[in-house]
Amino acid sequence: MANKLNPKLDEALAALRERARPEQLGAMARFGLTGDARLGLAVPTLRALARAFKRDHDLALALWDTGIPDAQLLAGMVAEPAKLTVAQMDHWVAGMRAWDVCDQACTNAFVWSPLAWAQIPRWAAREAAFEKRAGFALLAVAAVHQKQRPDADFIARLPLIEAAADDDRNFVKKAVNWALRQIGKRSEALREPVLTLAERLCARSEPSARWIGSDARRELRRRA
Repeated sequence: MANKLNPKLDEALAALRERARPEQLGAMARFGLTGDARLGLAVPTLRALARAFKRDHDLALALWDTGIPDAQLLAGMVAEPAKLTVAQMDHWVAGMRAWDVCDQACTNAFVWSPLAWAQIPRWAAREAAFEKRAGFALLAVAAVHQKQRPDADFIARLPLIEAAADDDRNFVKKAVNWALRQIGKRSEALREPVLTLAERLCARSEPSARWIGSDARRELRRRA
C-alpha cells in the first residue's frame, strides 16, 4: 500500500530493497554490521541513492523510523543538518543498533548541526553502548570537520575521554580511542596535551585504558 503521507519513503525503500545484497549479510555481521532487517547495501550504493534523493529532512526522519539499518544509513545522508532538533538527534541516538549506523549519522548529519557539539557530553555519559559511542564518534568527526572550532574546545572535552577509558566494550573503547587520536592529529597545539593524556592512560590498571592510550601514542609519535 502506498504511503500517502510520504510517498517518497515508499520510493526510497523500494530502491533500497532493489539493491539488497542478502549474500553479504554473513560477512558484514562478522564486522559488527548487524541489525534486524539489514539489506546489505554497500556505502557507495547508499551515497549514490542519497545523491538521487537529495537532501530531504522529512524523508530522513521517515527512513530512520523504519528501523532498517540501511534506511537509517541513508537517513543520515539525506537529512538536513540545520533542521535537526535536539529531540530528533536524541531519538536517533536512542535507536542506534550498529556501529556503522552510529558513525555515519555522526559523520553525515550530526557534525554539521550547530546543536550537536553541546550533546557530546550528554551522550558520552550514557550507559547504552551505541548511545555512548555516539558521543565519542561525534567528537572524533568534529575534530576533522569543524575547522573553525577553537582547539580549546577540544581540550575541554579530553576529560570525557579520560573518564570513559575504563569502558572495555569494544564499540565504546574504539570510539574513545578514535576521538583521542583525531584530536591529537588536529593540530600541533593539541598533539602534546593528547600525548600527555595517552601517557596517563597507559599507566592505568584497566586494560581498555592502556589499549586506548598506547594505540593513540603509537599513531601520534609515528606522525611526529
